[in-house]
Amino acid sequence: MQAFDRALDDFTAALPIPRMTHGCGDRLRPNVAVQNDKDLTALGRYLLAEGRYPLPQGERACYATLIFLSRRTKQLTDRRNPGTREQEMQNLQINPQRLWDTLMETAQIGATAKGGICRLTVTDLDRQVRDWFKAQCEALGCTVAVDEVGNMFARRPGKKENLAPIAMGSHLDTQPTGGKFDGTLGVLGALEAMRTLHETGYETNAPIEIVNWTNEEGSRFAPAMLASGVFAGVFTPDFAYARADRDGKTFGDELKRIGYQGKDRAGARKFAAMFELHIEQGPILEDEARMIGVVQGVQGMRWYEVTVTGQAAHTGATPMRLRKNALLGAAHMIARIDAIAHEHAPDAVGAVGLIESRPNSRNVVPGEVFFTVDFRHPDDKVLDVMEGKFRAALPEILEPMKLAYKEARIWDSPAVKFAPELIACVRAGAEKAGFKSRDMISGAGHDAAYVARVAPTTMIFVPCAGGISHNEAESTSFDECAAGAQVLLNAVLEFDRRLG
Repeated sequence: MQAFDRALDDFTAALPIPRMTHGCGDRLRPNVAVQNDKDLTALGRYLLAEGRYPLPQGERACYATLIFLSRRTKQLTDRRNPGTREQEMQNLQINPQRLWDTLMETAQIGATAKGGICRLTVTDLDRQVRDWFKAQCEALGCTVAVDEVGNMFARRPGKKENLAPIAMGSHLDTQPTGGKFDGTLGVLGALEAMRTLHETGYETNAPIEIVNWTNEEGSRFAPAMLASGVFAGVFTPDFAYARADRDGKTFGDELKRIGYQGKDRAGARKFAAMFELHIEQGPILEDEARMIGVVQGVQGMRWYEVTVTGQAAHTGATPMRLRKNALLGAAHMIARIDAIAHEHAPDAVGAVGLIESRPNSRNVVPGEVFFTVDFRHPDDKVLDVMEGKFRAALPEILEPMKLAYKEARIWDSPAVKFAPELIACVRAGAEKAGFKSRDMISGAGHDAAYVARVAPTTMIFVPCAGGISHNEAESTSFDECAAGAQVLLNAVLEFDRRLG
């Protein structure tokens, strides 16, 4: 402590003093006046680099010393200059390295050989990352609550506890061959923002909450965004509990098994606002060299399930003219689904992403095929037309082939427009951070789409390499992750300022 106090004496005696620019190991040169936490950290590096004070061994200890000096000096500076604290706190800086290290740490929970993550919802791996997240939030003094469908809420108090909390978050579950950033960046970027508030001691007007939504992906239990849908009143808890995976296990049973079926009623808590940081999952930002996407809304999307039934038969003994090949019929339907999407270009998309052929034997004509359909468009009226064409194609294609079919729409998520006042906060946050941005519509579904039904909501996008997502090759850079988290923090503080 004597070393700290001697350093502190030099710090305070020198204020106001020249700012020190710095690099890793570079000599430091005077520049402009000390104005913020970065400048104080630079000064700390200078004093320590001069060798005037004993330094603990190791990089982490060194960093801790710098932070200590910076905080102590900042407290004294604030006392000497009344009115500057609020201005400086509005320019809080997240710690990019800490965010990146956290992303890489959690990527080991469910890591795949190709560098991605397989962390399906309400599995043992999901429980592991939930336990980790809970511990990290509690270490910041947050209280962690869990609702009846497993949504997690980590709350930091505000100065005005009568205000509804400002929420920020996303999801920690992944696709079977998912990447490191889809959903995870939104939760861990929010965690980094919360860590920044905690370490600086900044008090917001409203409470702040980080949310981890359950089963956003829908890859194990359809439909997607299941638990945020319950939160928003789109689905009932019983509907969610009854969803079954391809092995027949239900969402409700698995949620209980991992210990994350909470007691709070889903939707009982109210938000003043909800911000969701996410990778774009498309190529636009990268193509235009823009760092931030200011998301205006989410396009409408509909999912369907189709079962085509023919007759299983021997491939060698059954003449071609007498076959009832379910897979052939499904193939013709898949081509038609693709054509329907092209007919409504450039905004429409359509895909068949899951196929199961039975009995799936090389010398048996397929007797039954199950497949899924995904249609999306920003205009619900266009989706109506696409749906009509799809349903008309089923009898037109399959009946002449002597095939039967069953079809059901299992999910309908209408197009969503986000809250203008929150969009303005994101724009302000990007401008304050100095990043190029552009307005955009989300092509992918997100929990924010459902939350927007019950609270003001918006999203922040950052680029991903090649627009690739839902893929182990998914990649977002160190700087892009940091930019998203910084704009998230800026936007939350801007909205909170307006509540004051």
